[in-house]
Amino acid sequence: MRLGDEPESSNFEDRTGQSGGLGFGGGGGNALGCLLPLVASRFGIVGVVVLLLGYCAVTQLGGGGGGILPGGSTTSTPSGQSTLDPNTEHFLKRVLGSTEQTWGEIFQKSGERYTPTTLVAYSNYNQSGCGAAQSAMGPFYCPTDKKIYLDPSFFNELSQRFGAPGDFAMAYVVAHEVGHHIQDLEGTLDQAHSLQARASETEGNAIQVKVELQADCYAGVWASNARDAQGSILEPGDVQEGMRAAEAIGDDTLQKQMQGAVVPDSFTHGTSAQRMAALQTGLKSADPAACKF
Repeated sequence: MRLGDEPESSNFEDRTGQSGGLGFGGGGGNALGCLLPLVASRFGIVGVVVLLLGYCAVTQLGGGGGGILPGGSTTSTPSGQSTLDPNTEHFLKRVLGSTEQTWGEIFQKSGERYTPTTLVAYSNYNQSGCGAAQSAMGPFYCPTDKKIYLDPSFFNELSQRFGAPGDFAMAYVVAHEVGHHIQDLEGTLDQAHSLQARASETEGNAIQVKVELQADCYAGVWASNARDAQGSILEPGDVQEGMRAAEAIGDDTLQKQMQGAVVPDSFTHGTSAQRMAALQTGLKSADPAACKF
């Protein structure tokens, strides 16, 4: 990826090294309800947890820089001192800045104004508007405070455990979460919440899959439209990196790895084929309208 000319986003908080606590405050009193399903959910999966009292849009992607952008270490560091690797911070800020510029232009074409999200980098655990943020939850978007929460060490998981290294795979993680923010701005998350409140568990899972696939598609739309001084930010091999990441986190692939069997009715994030197709749709069309919910 070429991000050398991209301005760094100012909508970034470094909370690494801080002791965020594991309390259940925030989230309009429904933080405990948001936390419990996340703890029980499968590691490395993208999902939106919808509750009767509210919802948390959560992405558990993992990440992987393939040694390119190592996550900051959290060992032997005084409490409160940042553990974020400078290269990782720079990368995250540039990717976020690119999404702001790109989505700002897309919204402007429709006569609307894009309100950016804020990316919060934390280590181990912290507090979000949806309750406790923990590394095992993976990166996630919280509609309550409209922020993305990400433990950068999770990038190593995508690379080493899921076999999906590369800078574009990492950018895909961020762009997917920004996709959830777009859905929040558009009212899609509220719509999904309303539909799930009246649906059976199986039907609710299917709705959740649609939300996640649309976020994947939006990630592709960003990548297709993002430009630098030389043109597209994409370089040879980037699309393949994204496809590997999308394939690695499909429900069917993860269920086979974790339990040896596939239960389609329990899918909440989409199969590997669906996730790859959604990302590809966004990349090829460059049009948010192609990412139908």
